[in-house]
Amino acid sequence: LRALLRELRHAVGRSYRDSPAYRHVLAAFRAHRVTSEKLCRAQQELHFQAATYLCLLRSVREHEALHREYHGRGERSPQEVAGLVGFRLPQQPGGKG
Repeated sequence: LRALLRELRHAVGRSYRDSPAYRHVLAAFRAHRVTSEKLCRAQQELHFQAATYLCLLRSVREHEALHREYHGRGERSPQEVAGLVGFRLPQQPGGKG
C-alpha cells in the first residue's frame, strides 16, 4: 500500500490525496483486509492487482524520465553532432569553417 501511494504521489503531485485513485486504493485495501471475524478470500487477488498497478505506475514514471532525457530535440548542426561524439570538424582554408 505504501509503495502504491508513493507512486501515486509521483504521478499526481502534492494533491494526490484529493484524487479518485487515492480514494479507490484506500477503499479497496480497507474492504479486503483480514479481520478476526472473517477471512477475505479475495485478498490475494487484491495484492495481485495492487502489484500490477504499482508496476504500471513505476514503468510510466521511468518511461517519462527516459523520454525526457533521450528524446531528440530536432535537427542539429554538423558541429553539434561532431561535438556529441567527441570529434571536431576540420577547419576550412580562408576562415570559412
